[in-house]
Amino acid sequence: MVVSEAAHQPVRRAALVAGIALLALAVLAGLANFGVVENLVTAGDAEKTAQAIRDSEALFRYGVAGLLLAAVLDVVVAWALMVVFKPAREGVATLAAWLRAVYAGVFVVAIAQLAGAPSLAAQGSSAEALLKIDTFHDIWDAGLTLFGLHLLLLGYLAYASDYAPKLLGVLLAIAGLGYLVDHFGAFAFSGYSLEVAMFTFVGEVALMIWLLVKGRGIALGKTIG
Repeated sequence: MVVSEAAHQPVRRAALVAGIALLALAVLAGLANFGVVENLVTAGDAEKTAQAIRDSEALFRYGVAGLLLAAVLDVVVAWALMVVFKPAREGVATLAAWLRAVYAGVFVVAIAQLAGAPSLAAQGSSAEALLKIDTFHDIWDAGLTLFGLHLLLLGYLAYASDYAPKLLGVLLAIAGLGYLVDHFGAFAFSGYSLEVAMFTFVGEVALMIWLLVKGRGIALGKTIG
């Protein structure tokens, strides 16, 4: 099947959008979570955490706002990647997009827990403020199961397509498995402390680089399915 040049353009534009959104998401989420929220939280120490939030309340709120924007970017990425991989397997690409979109919704629910922490800290309810932060982590961790499934499907799509590197598909699948292993490991074994996803995230970085560097030159060739 010969694909016209015009048919490439929506996929190429979506690839560029996805790549830029992923880059922005990585920077924003990294700064908001690790640079702000986690930097103000002392695990297991409610008083120290509450005092840090009181001393830097505006910064904490900016961190929460940054995480919310990251969730919005996740929805943008979900749509753009659906367009990129529809020529490979439309149904699977749509399912992968929905998984990431639902994950973004769960992430917003988690972030809503953080939003109440500054008020509780200001009222002197240190234990309740720390509980809100712990609940944020619990909900987010649960949502990452959906994110892991999303990456597994992306890996399949990249591998099955005739325009993405098969190695990219393998790396994405490994990244997805990393999230799933961490979640089910923590669920099945008390005291589980491994963080496999910290070592398997290479596929996510590779996807972003491929989209930014090669996305504008995607040639669909023969479509599958």
